[in-house]
Amino acid sequence: MSVSVADAKGAELPPIRKGETRLAGFHLLHAHPKGGGLSKSDLSALFLSRLDAVAAIEVREGGLPGNVHLAHLTPPGTVGEEEDWRVYPPQNVSEIETFDLGAQVSALEEEIARAQRTREAKKDRERAILVQIDQGEFDAEERLSELAELARTAGAEVVHRELVFRRHLKSGTLIGAGKLEELTSRAYHEDADLLIFGQELGAAQAREIEEATGLKVLDRTQLILDIFALHAQGVESRLQVELAQLRYMKPRLLGAGARLSRIGASGGSAAGGAIGTRGPGETKLELDRRRINDRLSFLEHQLKEVAVRREERRKTRSRGDVPVISIVGYTNAGKSTLLNAFTHAAEEPRRVLAENKLFATLRPTSRQGYLEGIGPVVFTDTVGFIRDLPTDLSRAFRSTLEEIGDADVLLHVVDASQPGADTRYEAVRRILDDLKLSEMPSVIALNKADQTDPESLERERQRIGGVPVSSLSGAGLAHLKSVLSQTLSDLQVRREDAEEAARLERESVKAALGTAPPNIQWVGTD
Repeated sequence: MSVSVADAKGAELPPIRKGETRLAGFHLLHAHPKGGGLSKSDLSALFLSRLDAVAAIEVREGGLPGNVHLAHLTPPGTVGEEEDWRVYPPQNVSEIETFDLGAQVSALEEEIARAQRTREAKKDRERAILVQIDQGEFDAEERLSELAELARTAGAEVVHRELVFRRHLKSGTLIGAGKLEELTSRAYHEDADLLIFGQELGAAQAREIEEATGLKVLDRTQLILDIFALHAQGVESRLQVELAQLRYMKPRLLGAGARLSRIGASGGSAAGGAIGTRGPGETKLELDRRRINDRLSFLEHQLKEVAVRREERRKTRSRGDVPVISIVGYTNAGKSTLLNAFTHAAEEPRRVLAENKLFATLRPTSRQGYLEGIGPVVFTDTVGFIRDLPTDLSRAFRSTLEEIGDADVLLHVVDASQPGADTRYEAVRRILDDLKLSEMPSVIALNKADQTDPESLERERQRIGGVPVSSLSGAGLAHLKSVLSQTLSDLQVRREDAEEAARLERESVKAALGTAPPNIQWVGTD
């Protein structure tokens, strides 16, 4: 038995043995000189530290012990228990001496272990609690719903959503110790092991929240990175995702150890580049950074080679003089399904992956289609956009998104069936504006019209315009093709007019100057 004696400010627990089915192995015994039962802080300490029990002894005159107040945890899901603990009625010292606390603790741990085995048998996914902080934004609830969809796409089961209003964030925990305690209690009862924040967390904040709750903590950026890693199929997509993950990880390093050498699972230069360059006295943290820097250099070199090959394909396609329509839009708006509908690609290998998940498409996919009055055209599906896309991912996919600029027309797909269609539309417009592509000719498709009530559909049409269409049923597809054909025709007319104006300008200049000297070459004004 280990006994630690101290006052209220100096008490420290030795290393705690707690695990999934074990309690801490310590019983907190303290005095209440002014009398009274267990306080809220006593019970919080019991729960958060998973103590075997907590007991408070009242002090009578002359320093003699009075009544003893005792509490211990209850297994999650215990019927008839409203709290996370069971508080016994006050007992005097002689009564408490007959209480077999050791047997009670053993029985409690057996019950926790039994409940854990039952939950593990039923649980096939991580169970997550979501936290979205509302600082007065008008779309806080919509952001929480989007976070839930991200968690579902990553493979988690959302068991609770919490919208926390905070005008001013706490520096360490963002939402305060009291709210974290509530979430810990909720996780205990819901058998949740994951806490996901809608805000980006600093390394120190994530550590502090993990220590306070005992749960695995992720933020929205990590969740998106994980989804990208899950869905990345092509060589370029995998390289870009790994590059973004390493850039996110680098400033958050606290000495992750040799496991960093396994990043990418392909050897590369992550393991080999650092050998022979490690100076004596170099710390583990510096070695970790060196491994990441080596891997970053390798990935950037690989991506440059991929970019060269992609540029050659783009030049070959442009020489074919076939109009290109790039399909853009918010993630899960139905872009891939619409591409399949345009190209009649119902089966492999032409069929493009289309799932009801965020970021199912991470690389541009081109298919040839046909438009009446235009002829063959190329439709290109692009990676879905999302508001507040993590900076590292935005930078990694910028080269891919810039390929949109080679298109003749943008087809902006908007999911009209979900609330906030106009805000998602504006989020995509902002990204296009950042890429200097917002002035390109574009057509808006209000997708999933068959899942939208007529009033909402008309309201969105008045707000942002567009053609109502259903990529699944095909409703409105003929009208959308007609609008695309007309847009391409108008674009061709404007180009011909511009070329004719340039030709007339050159001829007028020649007429004004007379015959040009042999050493002068006439070039177009554009």
